[in-house]
Amino acid sequence: MRKSLYAGLAVLLAAVVPAVPANAVHAYQNYVALGDSFTAGPQIPEQRLDPAGCHRSSANYPSLLADLLVARSAVDASCSGADTTHLTQPQEVGDDMNPPQLSALRPETDLVTVGLGGNDYNLFQRIVETCPVLRAQNPTGAPCRQYFTVNGSDTLRAIVTQTEGNLTDSLRRVRERSPKARVLAVGYPRIVPANGFCGAILPFADGDYAWIADLEAALAGAIANAAAASGSSYVDVHGPSLGHDACAQGGSAWVNGAVDRDDAARFHPVRAGMQGVSGLIYAHLQSP
Repeated sequence: MRKSLYAGLAVLLAAVVPAVPANAVHAYQNYVALGDSFTAGPQIPEQRLDPAGCHRSSANYPSLLADLLVARSAVDASCSGADTTHLTQPQEVGDDMNPPQLSALRPETDLVTVGLGGNDYNLFQRIVETCPVLRAQNPTGAPCRQYFTVNGSDTLRAIVTQTEGNLTDSLRRVRERSPKARVLAVGYPRIVPANGFCGAILPFADGDYAWIADLEAALAGAIANAAAASGSSYVDVHGPSLGHDACAQGGSAWVNGAVDRDDAARFHPVRAGMQGVSGLIYAHLQSP
């Protein structure tokens, strides 16, 4: 399985990032990954049991990146459902508990990836649980955008603004805990396409696609701003995932649609997406 993962990763690297010289990437020895389900990889084989409720995959991007870097130690503290509060607070996952993710950091940690923000104030959950239900009201309109617009204000855009502040504080905490580490704020891949729609895969009203795409772009901007404000580095996944949204055909999608699969949760990354993100991070590490 691992061999097939890297065969696929080589193809994705060639497609979305520049060629990576063999000796170009600094030798990182102590890597820690923090994040939510887009980091953990629910239902992507093989699932880890430490704890099982976090739904971490042994083929998620932290695992693939650790192998690419040949890191001496790699700790994946990501957990499905996590938001920025779970950096400092334990997270209940079924009958288990995931400790505060910051507890994985050490003074000797020299690389940290942080993939958080989409769960703050239940941003993603509000979209994927509400918008498909409202589609029947106006299949060609934008009923979900209208639902979340109150007194002329887009309440979900307001959430993105609040999330930027949370991320800025969170990234500063990471840097305080591991001052020698290079800290990377990792963005999210696109769920909806930049143009068009695919109702059989993503059951949103036609007019809501563009609105959701704008929210995804706004969240990417918020993560980039938080990285800059905290002295961290932003890994753009939104831009390079153009054409790899859930509507993409021919196996090029990085994200699953609205139906659970044996190898990917609904509205979550597939294995190709994890390969793509690990390649983007690896290429980013070439920069000073």
